[in-house]
Amino acid sequence: MSDLVSIVTPVYNAEKFIQETIQSVQNQSYENWEHILVDDSSSDNSTEVIEEFSKNDPRIKLVKLSENSGPAVARNKAIHLAKGRYLAFLDADDIWFDFHLKDSLNFLTENKCEFVFASYKRSNEDLDFVYSDFEVPAKVSYTDILKSNSISCLTAVVDTLALGKKEMPLIRKRQDMGLWLKYLKETEYAYGIQRPHAIYRIRENSLSRNKLHLIKYQWEFYRKVEELSVYKSFYYLALWTYFGYKKYKN
Repeated sequence: MSDLVSIVTPVYNAEKFIQETIQSVQNQSYENWEHILVDDSSSDNSTEVIEEFSKNDPRIKLVKLSENSGPAVARNKAIHLAKGRYLAFLDADDIWFDFHLKDSLNFLTENKCEFVFASYKRSNEDLDFVYSDFEVPAKVSYTDILKSNSISCLTAVVDTLALGKKEMPLIRKRQDMGLWLKYLKETEYAYGIQRPHAIYRIRENSLSRNKLHLIKYQWEFYRKVEELSVYKSFYYLALWTYFGYKKYKN
């Protein structure tokens, strides 16, 4: 029997997009998965949409948080509940191509590695490809991620049999980066697949595009989460700013 994949999706007011996201999971050619969607006390009809899917597909599992707690808490709840050997991540407004899980697991098996991620297409909210594709490097190390986080929360797949289940740091932003760094302290590299595996929606109000707003937070991440020296924090912040500009200029 093929190994179970646990898919982690935090949900907050995602009624507009969540149907397409879930359908992209259901369309996977690799079928042995569970999709754990943790609703972070949405005020729209996100939970009603998910419940309709779960009625007809027991692989889709809705968990409701009693109060809004942020994406790190929501993702960690799903990670805690996950029963699969593999952890995969997908945000509530993004979409997988139908070969994503199969190709990712084949890559992990054939290359005998523990952590894989992939390139993705970038669209606006209406799925128009007005931005260039984001092409990932062939592999990244711990220090590479400190410079620029090329691992996204829509293509990462981790073998927990090899690396264990780890939780995201309870911080407001960059919790995914914190998790990747935890894993890259356990394994030398995460490996990138150049073929685009997903569609990342760039929202008009996306905080990830406001790099100036995030510089202060990124500095605090280096100093408080990773506990880097002042010198190293300046060094990595300069690189992060440069690569962040390149990533989003198109």
